[in-house]
Amino acid sequence: MSAVRAFGRFWYEFIVGDDWRIAAGVAVVLGLGAVAVAIGLTGPGLPIAALFGLVVIFVWPLLGE
Repeated sequence: MSAVRAFGRFWYEFIVGDDWRIAAGVAVVLGLGAVAVAIGLTGPGLPIAALFGLVVIFVWPLLGE
């Protein structure tokens, strides 16, 4: 196995792990937060909304099993 492939496999396993839905959800929440900041939406509500989104993403797979 080449070093590049091993490097890519490590990062895939590290980030995605057992549940790809959590990794995708975190990427979506962070992306929406970045878009909100880029268009000028700031204030105390934004971090609270991002935190709420992350909590929902981490709890949702636990409820489904």
